[in-house]
Amino acid sequence: MFYSKRSKRAHEDIEYIFRTLFPENGFVVREEQILLSHQMLDALLYKQIALCDAGVGIGKTYAYLVACVIMRKYAAYRIISPNGKWPVVISTSSVALQKAIIGEYIPFLSKILLRAGIIQTPLKGCIRKGKERYVCDKRLEHRILAIQDKPKNTRQKEALLSLRTHFDLDDVYGLSGFDRRLVSVPRSCERECRKLSGCRYQRYVQRAKDPDVFIQICNHNYLLADSSHRIKAYQPLLNDYQALVIDEAHKLPEAAQQMFGQSLSMDDIIEISSLLEGEHCRVDALKIREAFRNLSDCIQKECSGEGEGYDDFPQTTDSMLALKMTIQQLRKTQCRTKGAVPRWITNRLGEAGEVLAFFFLHTKGHILYLQQDKNGYPIFCAVSRETPERLGLHLWKRDIPSILTSGTLMAGNGFKRIRQEMGLGDMQCVREYVAKSPFLYRENCLLYLPRTLKRMKKGSPEEVKMIAGHIKDLICVTHGHTLVLFTSYTMMGNVYQELRDKIPFPLLEVWRHSQEEISHFKQQRNAVLFAAGSCWEGVDFPGDMVSSLIIVKLPFAVPDPVSEAEREQYDSLNEYIRNVIVPDMQKRLRQGFGRAIRTEQDTCVVSVLDYRAVPGGAYYEDVLRALPVCKMADSIGAVERFIRERKNVEYYM
Repeated sequence: MFYSKRSKRAHEDIEYIFRTLFPENGFVVREEQILLSHQMLDALLYKQIALCDAGVGIGKTYAYLVACVIMRKYAAYRIISPNGKWPVVISTSSVALQKAIIGEYIPFLSKILLRAGIIQTPLKGCIRKGKERYVCDKRLEHRILAIQDKPKNTRQKEALLSLRTHFDLDDVYGLSGFDRRLVSVPRSCERECRKLSGCRYQRYVQRAKDPDVFIQICNHNYLLADSSHRIKAYQPLLNDYQALVIDEAHKLPEAAQQMFGQSLSMDDIIEISSLLEGEHCRVDALKIREAFRNLSDCIQKECSGEGEGYDDFPQTTDSMLALKMTIQQLRKTQCRTKGAVPRWITNRLGEAGEVLAFFFLHTKGHILYLQQDKNGYPIFCAVSRETPERLGLHLWKRDIPSILTSGTLMAGNGFKRIRQEMGLGDMQCVREYVAKSPFLYRENCLLYLPRTLKRMKKGSPEEVKMIAGHIKDLICVTHGHTLVLFTSYTMMGNVYQELRDKIPFPLLEVWRHSQEEISHFKQQRNAVLFAAGSCWEGVDFPGDMVSSLIIVKLPFAVPDPVSEAEREQYDSLNEYIRNVIVPDMQKRLRQGFGRAIRTEQDTCVVSVLDYRAVPGGAYYEDVLRALPVCKMADSIGAVERFIRERKNVEYYM
């Protein structure tokens, strides 16, 4: 598969790049980063799959980029790729990381490797995203004309007009969701479009197909959509590639559930109907809307609306009849319009009918449940029971060397849980590697588990007051500089109300993706930020801005139909908890803990205000296994001493 001499030279190049070139260009290199890159290179050389758990501060992005570049130079099987270019795909979960790779990492690496003669031509990369992320020039022109003489929110109008020069919708802030849908590239372009010759989207597609592009960057959903196209013998979305890197890999199972699942909502029906009306099929569109609305009315009468926001489909006579009528109407319309409307519209009709057919036949291959949209209409959800197996079929069975990396791939039981979620099982071609963070947690981090925590009724006023009291004491001792992570927006709101007039520091809340509040927090010297949801990961707070991280509750997943179905695979509840619930909690806890120490100079107190996490608690040992070894404290006095020892006078100003 490769020559041993090549392998030796490849590893020597990695040593030279990290030990000589990076330091010469002002980069601090850590031993853990070099070892990680060697492991990644070996996986590529041997056509293996590498699970690499890389701690905070390792520098895993440069580790895998260097491994890929050296692989292209030395791989014996590179001759099978077109033009010998040996392209690579890097899949990430966040837009921010994609932009950093294309705008910072690749240009820097290209510059130093060219200068050293390791590569002969610059590294070229491109970001690949779905059509809905880009502007259609023709639709933009129509939309601007439509709002020209009409009153419109100033910020939204400015965002819309800025699309004349901004092609990527993700680069524009303040754009309304409605405008975004109206100006994005449609699923099917007109062949005779008058804007075709100067179309920015078509130019982007041509640039992406350039055979000199070495690195294609996409998100996990786009990667899985491409693999689905290949399995169905459709036109691939990505250029053929010879190696795969999945960064933020802990997010891949979630993306797979979305991609391999199907759903149907009233918004989908309205969109399909609008498409049919645009193709002069108004009568069919009206019949579909009427049938789905009747089905929704039947469900709303039968469902209790209680529980965690999920319902089973009510198999009453009226509901089943309404379901059958809706399926029939969708299929009739699909047959009647075949050949008369674009194929992708008839495909949408078929997909909608397929989702409803799962509920009518009560298929065992899917987990079926209902959710409610904001208007109370049901959303039909069908999640494949074979998501891990399908991941294996789509990605791991293609004989393409792959690197899966993240700061939280491993849990208390090692890589067992992530292997299970990824469909890797006991595959022999998988290698596991842990690159521990180089940060000195034992000296710079204090883990505070208060001995005064008491068990109380979940969400009760007494529990809110107890938690608020602990948070207030910690904020005062650390003089602000605090991030408080909640697992519940309700609890966050209640504690905020309890403390908003009692804290002598700026107190901010983040309610789902509020980047403005995060930016405001970063601009303050000693503010307090209450956050939940996405703030558990991917948000960077270096320096003294977060010197106290408070985790209010252990981040156990909220039960849902998918987790309930997984529970059925285990003989006992305890076995399920040990193999699934606890490892998932540990990974989430590690993500939250990662907000504390972001640089080698950072010092931070991490507090867990969950009685189950303290000594003697049910999950005390699991918490310790999940986190790095730190100093321990169980009193507020010890917290105060730690902060005073490590912070200078400016910290308190």
